[in-house]
Amino acid sequence: MTEAIINLDTVNPIEFFGVNNSKFDILKRKFPLLKILSRGSQIKLSGQASEVSNAQARIGQLVKYLERNGHLSENYFAEILGDDENGEGPALSVENEANNDILVFGPNGKVIRAKTANQKLMAQVSEKNDIIFAMGPAGTGKTYTAVALAVRALKNKAVRKIILTRPAVEAGENLGFLPGDLKEKIDPYLRPLYDALDDMIPADKLNYYMANRIIEIAPLAYMRGRTLDNSFIILDEAQNTTDLQLKMFLTRIGPSAKAIITGDLSQVDLPKNQKSGLMKAKRILQGIEGIAHIELDEADVVRHRLVKHIIRAYDKEQMAEEKREEENREKFRKLGENKQQ
Repeated sequence: MTEAIINLDTVNPIEFFGVNNSKFDILKRKFPLLKILSRGSQIKLSGQASEVSNAQARIGQLVKYLERNGHLSENYFAEILGDDENGEGPALSVENEANNDILVFGPNGKVIRAKTANQKLMAQVSEKNDIIFAMGPAGTGKTYTAVALAVRALKNKAVRKIILTRPAVEAGENLGFLPGDLKEKIDPYLRPLYDALDDMIPADKLNYYMANRIIEIAPLAYMRGRTLDNSFIILDEAQNTTDLQLKMFLTRIGPSAKAIITGDLSQVDLPKNQKSGLMKAKRILQGIEGIAHIELDEADVVRHRLVKHIIRAYDKEQMAEEKREEENREKFRKLGENKQQ
């Protein structure tokens, strides 16, 4: 006779056992040769060594899934345990629980996927690169995909914390007009990051992460002087950083950290006398091993169908303006040459 005790300290016991112990009853039916008891957040197994070992492995898969995703349906609970009545049927692999497009599971089992080719590419290159530049127009899912990758890394215990940051650049408004203290003034600029997290982490767990600084959201200026290690760091709206700000951010990254820098060079809100640091970084950081560059475009837009047409129209107009400016420069150059003659 072999005994084993399994602790469920890392998951919600109610989510594991189910309403009225519905999932726990499935577990007992799957292993009829074992004596299975529950007490609080513990499970006690008694029986033949091989049976106990098999049950431990399957329960371990269930716990791992719940740690990563927070929710587990009864059907999926039974699938992970195995197909036949003694639990020795083929268990569903938690590591490949659906397909490679799934980034993370949100509250109530909501599936967060990489929906487009370049979003999938972001997920792929994040495995082999520590710094990723993801650039493209609004609506292409740059920030959302980056946050999903960060949440996945946290759930998989690949990092200890997530740091999300943005430059607090005023887009036609002054910070002073907003009510409240500094945090309340800055929070609207960080709202897209909060919205993404709300989609991926249950509210109570998110509040816990925020209160204990496991997830930190702060303006870029707050990063100065820090070393950001064992973290997944996202710099959003990087087109609104100056050269010195972006260099400061990149040099904060510790040896066990990952970073994704997102931006849209068509929406620079810096004063006219300041150049975007993202453009320079894009140029000088090419070809460095460990740094990847992803260019998203209108094909990656996952918002309203008209957004693609809007982006295309603005791009077309920008190209026309650049052509007119070039023609004007050439015209003035020729006028200057004629005057000299």
